[in-house]
Parts: sequence; structure tokens; C-alpha cells
Amino acid sequence: MTPVPGSAFKVAAIQFEPEFGAVDRNLAAMEAHIRAAHAQGVRLMVLPELADSGYVFETQSEVARLSGPIPGGPSTDFLCSLAAELGVWIVSGLCEVAGDAFYNSAMLCGPDGFIGGYRKLHLWNRETLFFAPGDLGLPVFDTPLGRIGMAICYDGWFPETFRTLADKGAQIVCVPTNWVPMPDQPEGAEAMANTLHKAAAHSNGLYIACADRVGTERGQPFIGQSLIVGPNGFALDGPADKTSERILIAEVDPSGIAAARKISEYNDVHADRRRDVYS
Repeated sequence: MTPVPGSAFKVAAIQFEPEFGAVDRNLAAMEAHIRAAHAQGVRLMVLPELADSGYVFETQSEVARLSGPIPGGPSTDFLCSLAAELGVWIVSGLCEVAGDAFYNSAMLCGPDGFIGGYRKLHLWNRETLFFAPGDLGLPVFDTPLGRIGMAICYDGWFPETFRTLADKGAQIVCVPTNWVPMPDQPEGAEAMANTLHKAAAHSNGLYIACADRVGTERGQPFIGQSLIVGPNGFALDGPADKTSERILIAEVDPSGIAAARKISEYNDVHADRRRDVYS
């Protein structure tokens, strides 16, 4: 059944543990989780960053071996076929090759096939050794579910990411991510990533769905704690725990964003900006 534009639907943030270099195994795990979420009525699935390849690259030859075109690569084609079969929309982080360049990318597909891609703008740590910075800007895609934007991991540390997407009319931002421990994080404190994305959702009036990975890969631990945030900045599901695979599910309603942005009788967090003084 085709959703009515602007109506409520379920979104899932799929937290799982990819295995480095095991593309077929990772795609099979992604499929199993997507099918499980679909059985619970989910229409939009969000998977982690570099979900098909794993994250901790050591050589450029590994990147070349594990990358594919977007669209047209094996991982994109697999997910697009699955979306068509199930009648769902999928956002996943993937390792992309385009000409002589490699990108830490994400793609969006739906029941009618590939919709669009995104390339990570802000590269983290050793990613700078293997990937080119994103060159597609911050696109927003019209879908029957609503207006969808994408960001990847460290992009979420920059307020401009979500402000730009909100200005372009995004209603939900899907964030494939591989969050790692932050330096000097106090024991027991909420993950900085969670704080940043809740603040971004509130200050822009956006739904934000963050799908992190778990496990340790080549000595690098990942922190889990995926979450789905409403446009008021409060979590709708999650944070998940730090170590377990889990499917977070929440109902989102893009038609309610305008009302959520009105945080008092006289204030709207999107309309109140003083563009005349911001440089």
C-alpha cells in the first residue's frame, strides 16, 4: 500500500555488528534485520555507516576491493531489490567508488528503486587517508513518506548539517553512523552523540534516526546507543545499549513538524532565526 504523503509511519534504526570485509555476510544480516522490522510494520529502515564493508580500513587496496558504485553496485542493487520486494524505504551507509575516488557514502532507495545518494562531508580521523570529502552537498529527497535527508556520523557534530537540511525542507534525517568513544567522556555520562542529535532535532524541529553499530573491529570499539529523536528533541526510542544488536522502532508524523516547532504561543524555533544578524 502506498503511504499518503505526510501521514504517520514507522521508522527503524537497526543497530548491528558488521564484520570487516565480509560483504555477503553483512548484506545477509542487513536483510534479516530489515525483514524483521518489516514484519513489525516499519516503512523506513536506517542502517549503520559502511554497513556492507566494515569500518577500520588499513590499506587503500582494501577500500578498492570493498567499494561499489552508487547506484549500480552490488550492495546498492541488493538493497534496492529488497526495498522493491517489501515495499519499504532503506537508508544505508555503503563504501562507494566513483571514478578514481572513494567515498564514505549513504544511499536511499524505495519500492521504485534507487532514489539518491549522499557522501560524508566531515571525515573522521583515519577516514581522511582513504576517502575523499563529500561533494554532493546535503540533498533532500521527496518521497511518499516525506522529505528525507541524510548525514553520516561526524557530520552530526556540525550544527550547519541539520540547519541546512531543515532550510531545504527536510522532515526526517537518517544518520548511518559508527560512533566511537569520545575523549574525556565521564563514566556514566550520556553519549555526546546522543546529546548532539537531540539538540539538533529540537533546535531545527526535525525527526532524526541514528543507526549505530556495535562491537570491536581491529581494536576499535564502537558505542552503540542508537536512537530515534522527535522534533521536540526527546527520544522516541532508545538510546539502545552499548553492545547488543537491536532494532529501534518509532512512529513519526511529518505533518506534525510545523506544530512541534512552535514551542510557545509566540515562538517558532525555525522561524525565529535572526538571519539579518547571522553571518
